[in-house]
Amino acid sequence: MKKLLWITLLTACALAAASTDPTAEKDVLAAMDAYKNAMIHKDPAVLQKLLSEDLTYIHSAGQHETKADVLKGITSGKTIIERIDFTDTTVRFYGKTALVQGRVDLYHSATNIVHMNVLHVWVKGPQGWQLVARQATKLAN
Repeated sequence: MKKLLWITLLTACALAAASTDPTAEKDVLAAMDAYKNAMIHKDPAVLQKLLSEDLTYIHSAGQHETKADVLKGITSGKTIIERIDFTDTTVRFYGKTALVQGRVDLYHSATNIVHMNVLHVWVKGPQGWQLVARQATKLAN
């Protein structure tokens, strides 16, 4: 009986931890959209605000970048992004942390498209939602 009570209690705590708040979800998805547009339009001011100072940014081929690396790659023209499509997106909240997971199709050009499964980790702080981590895995297509 005690074992069943503990299992029920732990399950209830886990379900409560991953709460959903429609307003918070809307805000995180708006931050994702701003991030996408800033990457496409090479907007360092927006990226400066959206990317956390201690960002961990992992590419689908395994490269690790910091915030400074991401900003340099985007603003120098080294990284060319014509379009980004987010699909099958799910958002889960754990306090002031949001996990945004889904498929990302990244268009470097009409013929160079990278299909990925990506986990974005956002944290809400005094400046609003900031991206603290990104982990990408390349998909077959």
